[in-house]
Amino acid sequence: MSLSEPMRARITTIIRENDVVLFMKGTRTMPQCGFSAQVVSILDEHLPTYQTVDVLSDPALRDGIKEFSSWPTIPQLYIRGEFIGGCDIVKELHATGELVKALGLAQGAPQAPPAIRVTQAALAAFAAARESDADFVHIEIDPSFNYGLYFGPRQAGDVEAEAGGVVFLLDRASARRAEGLSIDFVEGPSGGGFKLESPNDPPKVKQLSPAALKAMLDGGEALELFDVRTDQERNIARIEGARRLDQEGQQRLEALAKDARIVFHCHHGGRSQAAAEHYLAKGFRNVYNLQGGIDAWSRDVDPSVPRY
Repeated sequence: MSLSEPMRARITTIIRENDVVLFMKGTRTMPQCGFSAQVVSILDEHLPTYQTVDVLSDPALRDGIKEFSSWPTIPQLYIRGEFIGGCDIVKELHATGELVKALGLAQGAPQAPPAIRVTQAALAAFAAARESDADFVHIEIDPSFNYGLYFGPRQAGDVEAEAGGVVFLLDRASARRAEGLSIDFVEGPSGGGFKLESPNDPPKVKQLSPAALKAMLDGGEALELFDVRTDQERNIARIEGARRLDQEGQQRLEALAKDARIVFHCHHGGRSQAAAEHYLAKGFRNVYNLQGGIDAWSRDVDPSVPRY
């Protein structure tokens, strides 16, 4: 497909008017694909502001930028009019320090290795899983503190940390987030797995069992219980003391202190989890979701509450 002159002029203007511009899927605050999210994460380490263009909102532009750059994938990064490349190239330049130079920034000091604690169970699991001396444990921690753990060779720019005789390799951003990280290996009903925890983890929605909620209520503990179901559902069954999350309920919730204990429930736990995550993102730090919803409450705590 040949690129129309109006589209060529439009893309040229966007690139010319912005020192750094990323053509991506989604926006800087809400990337819509993993590759775009990775490039945003890298740029965010270095730049307070830069331009992003959401190609998902404009299919003609999405096709046009691919033709303009002679590059088949999204995202695409331009710096001062020069096409840099896609996700893999940006990651490679970031690891080697070349991206900092391309952005015109001073090279930062070497990243100090983070302090990592590893349990004996985890050390044994690493030893059993390692297939060759060329394999090292790589740790990745994204801005939301989602963890990645895998074996692989060294890569340019890796930060090396040692714990319990095991060498861990991290990119610079992950190394900054990994200070104080603990790694354990735990057994569960479906088998064993690694458990990574950090004191730097952002607040997460806590899961609350029906029995634990009953104990809180019986003990008179301070909490706000919100029901996110419809009025029709509430007419069938309800937990005593739960407030409907309607307009009035939202106003009450948003007036609470950010450290107030807030519990959400719905029928089975899905809608309330979404509500809990929404208010967690708004700055509330002590947010719970009732596991299994009112159905589990009826089954495990109060059988007088109808199930439907």
